[in-house]
Amino acid sequence: MIVAVPKETFTGECRVAITPPRIGSLIKAGFEVRIEAGAGVAAGFADATYQERQAVVIADRGSLLAEADVVLQVRTSGANPERARQDLPFFKPGTVIIGLAEPLTQRDAIEAFAGCGAVLLAMELIPRISRAQSMDALSSMGSLSGYKAVLLAVNYLPRICPMMMTAAGTITPAKVLVIGAGVAGLQAVATARRLGAAVSAYDVRPAVKEQILSLGAKFVELPLETKDAQSVGGYAKEQSAQQQRRQRELMASVVRESDVVISTAAVPGKKAPVLITAEMVRTMKSGSVIVDLAAASGGNCELTRPEETLEVGGVKLLGPINLPSTVAYHASELYSNNVCNLLLHLTKSGRVALDDADQITHETLVTHHGQVVNTLVRAAWGLAPLPRA
Repeated sequence: MIVAVPKETFTGECRVAITPPRIGSLIKAGFEVRIEAGAGVAAGFADATYQERQAVVIADRGSLLAEADVVLQVRTSGANPERARQDLPFFKPGTVIIGLAEPLTQRDAIEAFAGCGAVLLAMELIPRISRAQSMDALSSMGSLSGYKAVLLAVNYLPRICPMMMTAAGTITPAKVLVIGAGVAGLQAVATARRLGAAVSAYDVRPAVKEQILSLGAKFVELPLETKDAQSVGGYAKEQSAQQQRRQRELMASVVRESDVVISTAAVPGKKAPVLITAEMVRTMKSGSVIVDLAAASGGNCELTRPEETLEVGGVKLLGPINLPSTVAYHASELYSNNVCNLLLHLTKSGRVALDDADQITHETLVTHHGQVVNTLVRAAWGLAPLPRA
């Protein structure tokens, strides 16, 4: 079977789906690996390094995709709705495509994808179970986002992070608040602590308190009823409008005293909850910085604008949407491991074998035989589930 790795076409996307070190494992499994010329250059991987690992470099994208049995991408379908549509005519029925696809929210793109007869497996839907941890792209990319968010904030902050005692006086540490203690949030906590900041973190899920404390940060206690705040997959559940309003009221004083706020709160397939109001931003000290990692899904701050940096009353507000791409070399290495581990999990005797009884396959598979088959995706669209094969 032929595995193809095309160059990413989403604006600003520098990652590549496969890095040279993982090619050997695919060849050993019985695949022939082909890569589009220049696909890895933006991430720091030259064509020659792929050829040294026995991959075939092809300049013609159309023929690369038309001959492929499996296509590995960072952004496919819904995660690149405009340009990915241009690839659809090249896919033959039954071609297996694996990549980030945003299937819960990009219905038109996913249905167009199903219409061409291709098989789509979405990396966002990898279940959070122990045997799928090595395939969990959201966690690996989230960790990089949390790290880079702190560096961005520090770059804009007109003060240093650590306490410093000098002959000229003592400098107090910067106060950093992290909202949301998922993978991105915990990495932001750890990074800010390494820089010497005084770090506090809040999450609606009480279960994460121990993790926050273990990183040397303070857990912000808000008297809210949160017994049922965590979903089966470990994500935060969407809160009611009343709960969100109460949350904002209690958080106002904590935000006001912070020099940096990193917000990471998100609910899969839903608009991000607004936790930081315009009024809260205006109460912060001039020179403070907010980095809203939920910008792509609407933002945790009501003033956030995706991909823009705003200044409100001396407060800088950043809305980055693709921080992993800014550290494309290591982001590609991690993503490459995730996607290869999934492909090898699906491979039996040198071919992709889709076993619906396998939880990883069942929950990741989005389109098959011209239909959208994923139960979670269909529910998000308001459709009844299909009978399970």
